[in-house]
Amino acid sequence: METESPDPQDLSPNFPTSTTVVSGHLSEIAEHGYTVVRGGFTHQLADELVETLDRLETDNSIAPAGNMFEGSQTWRIYNLLALDPIFAQVPVHPTVLPIVEGVLDEGCLVSSISSITIGPGERAQPIHADDQVMPIPKPHPATVCNSMWALTDFTQANGATRVVPGTHLADHSPPYAKPLNSIPAEIDKGDILIWHGSLWHGGGANTTTNRRYGIAMNYCAGWVRQQENQQLGIPLDTIAQFEPRLQQLCGFDTYRRLIGHINRQTPSEVFFNTERKPVIWDTI
Repeated sequence: METESPDPQDLSPNFPTSTTVVSGHLSEIAEHGYTVVRGGFTHQLADELVETLDRLETDNSIAPAGNMFEGSQTWRIYNLLALDPIFAQVPVHPTVLPIVEGVLDEGCLVSSISSITIGPGERAQPIHADDQVMPIPKPHPATVCNSMWALTDFTQANGATRVVPGTHLADHSPPYAKPLNSIPAEIDKGDILIWHGSLWHGGGANTTTNRRYGIAMNYCAGWVRQQENQQLGIPLDTIAQFEPRLQQLCGFDTYRRLIGHINRQTPSEVFFNTERKPVIWDTI
């Protein structure tokens, strides 16, 4: 599914996604479990991200994990915010964050940000739901909202993410490693696929001779434990350079002025001496 979006070449770094556009994407997610932001970011940024990932892969001797879920011909680089400043613009990107905030709320957090580069010969990933490890009944309001940034074209042949529309409303998670009917979410370089964390999906098989590059930008509700520990995984001096909204997304604020406080202060107040905010008890 898709909703009309502006040409990425016309976007400034602070382009505001309109309320109408956001509402259209949220309606698609509510009905189908996913949406596509066409032209969500520029080809120039996509190329710069690919160049950075190639360098990090070489410098850090990244190799496929070799298990069924992560793949035997898939290169994954985790904790990207700690590795290069270029990635700091991804979580707060104005064509995506308002949609994620609409699925979760403005107290959402960065759950993880990693690259997924599917190489030639990779088999399809097992269909799964990103929230299926959470022990709560389904269906339920979104606890997770994830996105995939296409740094190259995503086609059925090169491993486009496969989805099972409407399964975010199912009363169970998919049986692991069982064959299931799914469709490829084919998107172009610069597009962004966004989905409800209960949607059944998985990476596709790559039958081409080229790599499929993507960034998995994952978010969770502010009251859910993050997939990657942002507070310990990213050096404090790196977080100090982040814009305030990204610091909040990494967990250096509190959720609803309560959850995550340190002695009645937000983590950013403790570590970065930011302006004091009232805690919830001061307002009731």
